[in-house]
Amino acid sequence: MKPVQRVLIVDDDASVRDWLAAFMRTRGLVPVCAASGEDALEELRRAPPDVATLDLVLPGMDGLNTLRAMRALAPNVPVIVLSGVGATQAIVEALRFGAADFLRKPFEAEELEIALDKALARAALEGDASGFRSHLANAAFAPAAPPLFAGESRKMRMVDDMIDHVADTDITVLIRGESGTGKELVARTVWSRSSRARRPFVKVNCAALPHELLESELFGYEKGAFTGAQKRKLGKFEIANGGTIFLDEISEMHPSLQAKLLQVLQDGQFSRLGGERDVAVDARVLAATNRNLESAVRDGSFREDLFYRLNVVTIHLPPLRERRDEIPLLADHFLDRYAREYGKDPKPLADDVRAAFSAYDWPGNIRELENLVKRIVVLGGAEAVLDELRPRTAAPTGLQSAPCAAALGELERFLAGESERVSLKRVARQAAQVAEARLIAKVLQRTRWNRKEAAAILQISYKALLYKMRDAGLSDSP
Repeated sequence: MKPVQRVLIVDDDASVRDWLAAFMRTRGLVPVCAASGEDALEELRRAPPDVATLDLVLPGMDGLNTLRAMRALAPNVPVIVLSGVGATQAIVEALRFGAADFLRKPFEAEELEIALDKALARAALEGDASGFRSHLANAAFAPAAPPLFAGESRKMRMVDDMIDHVADTDITVLIRGESGTGKELVARTVWSRSSRARRPFVKVNCAALPHELLESELFGYEKGAFTGAQKRKLGKFEIANGGTIFLDEISEMHPSLQAKLLQVLQDGQFSRLGGERDVAVDARVLAATNRNLESAVRDGSFREDLFYRLNVVTIHLPPLRERRDEIPLLADHFLDRYAREYGKDPKPLADDVRAAFSAYDWPGNIRELENLVKRIVVLGGAEAVLDELRPRTAAPTGLQSAPCAAALGELERFLAGESERVSLKRVARQAAQVAEARLIAKVLQRTRWNRKEAAAILQISYKALLYKMRDAGLSDSP
């Protein structure tokens, strides 16, 4: 049975405490409230919670001193700072004292939910590494992210061993794998097992912002650096000082920023936008990509020197289709998680659903599996999901079309001595049609039959794709 998870809410505003307590109950957490820092420490001594939220402005002992005392009393309890004090210095100080996250009031419920998920994941990771590996028995990890080591896959055991070897060093790590395989979770595991686990973990998605904004996000800016820069802003590297910064989708970083990142990796220094002096920073860099960086180096979109600087140690994360023993365990994990989250009765997945899951290639990997299980929980049945999966798990109809049979037949008759003549041009043309049909079918399967996306991957026009699908016998596919 899942142990009860408790959250300590520290805020001097009774209405805020009530709202937070109600929110925590909807998440299945048991709230314990404190109106001051002194009360919070008393509650902490009585029974450490699984996670805590803390306002910075408190009567008596202020929020930062309360945070420092809480971290000293219970270093494994993550503290989410919720405050109307939005000054950059307050954020930096809170993170320096060990806050797991910082949200400015007013914030959206979704923001708090994400922060809670991350904090509970961090608590589970720091508290019991072996429990992390057998996550399905570790309920504290359940609300957070998909488990990383669900089965006994040899490739995942290698990933686990690699993490153990590199975690407690300051070496740069490049995490590679398809979208949805859990690259961020690997990064957080490296951080949680390192000596920097008590310091900030800062994630930056390099594809989420245009390069002009990404530069100020990473390195900050000085007052007056550009129109609207009314005060100094610290960048993510400074906020991550002493901790770890995770650069997701590093391949999408603009070449002009790559040079500045290279300087940080080489010298541990950078300059803010509009700055006149270099800023020293001690932040371990973890990076991730789902692209082939070697190809990006060859086509000039990624600096070769930066590639070699990042590629000191590489962790390759295999796709879910190469870890099929994990699919049933992951599916059960998500089924239990979302049944509890949506207040549903968790019904075991039927055998035909499990069979469909095992046969499917999962182009979206763990993220796609999670979304499909969530849909099953919400809809109360798997019929819609099965209808979606069946066409994609069946053999594509166009793969055994007439050109395929003709090409193989003429070639095989010649090789068997049943024919004295063979048309090389015709066999080559028909074999090319077979290869083309198979490639189109595979790309359509990977894109979940999104024809526009498939055309972009194949680098042909949408209309050309429709013609080729018709010729390959794929026009009637979903």
